Amino acid sequence: MPGPRFDVITLFPDLFPSLVELGVVGRALKKQLFELNCWNPRDFTDDPHRTVDDRPYGGGPGMVMLAEPLVRCVKAIREARGDSAPLVFLTPHGPLLKQENIRAFSDQGAGAILLCGRYEGVDQRFIDEYVEQTYCLGDFVLSGGELAVACFVDAWVRLLPDVLNHALSATQDSFEAGLLDCPHYTRPEVFENKAVPDVLLSGNHARIESWRFEQAKVYTERFRPELLGNPDSDSNNQTGKAGKKV
Repeated sequence: MPGPRFDVITLFPDLFPSLVELGVVGRALKKQLFELNCWNPRDFTDDPHRTVDDRPYGGGPGMVMLAEPLVRCVKAIREARGDSAPLVFLTPHGPLLKQENIRAFSDQGAGAILLCGRYEGVDQRFIDEYVEQTYCLGDFVLSGGELAVACFVDAWVRLLPDVLNHALSATQDSFEAGLLDCPHYTRPEVFENKAVPDVLLSGNHARIESWRFEQAKVYTERFRPELLGNPDSDSNNQTGKAGKKV
């Protein structure tokens, strides 16, 4: 089965590959475990200035990405792909992106079309008609969607077979079992008068696994208690059309 294909819509196509060319994801790209294509909406304009934005109706600061070049770009991508991969937009208007969402995407395998927003935003009519899923990385603002989309691709690719050096690495990550990862230690055995927990030196793998699980629960309770079922958390939000919570 071929690896996933990511088609990234970005005004900075020369920037995006550098965000994913290093580390395990970069090695996976070199091994052709996934495909990455960048598409510039400016290539789908019909004016000499290759205009992709304009002032917002109603006034106000900033510029808004035009719908027409984006529609043309998406249609070209659809024709090139020949499949129905979802168009995903990373935006504050979406629900929080979680590991379970990434794994669901990874399980379907085909990849995705990923829109990198810029300026004040994207014409809402394009979002309403063409964007199929939206997600948010957190309650903060970025200058553009390239970093967010790179995070999305990184999280997805590391779940692919043969990407990580150890097959169990991804399954033991934070959020995979609804918990944060446990604390980890390496050499030296004593650092600044603090010793590695004795259980990790015992060689008893059953005890070590039990300790790690208990520590994962402790860390989750300490740092992210909502993951343990706090009813006030929004951990149960799911994604609908254009980021609506359903």
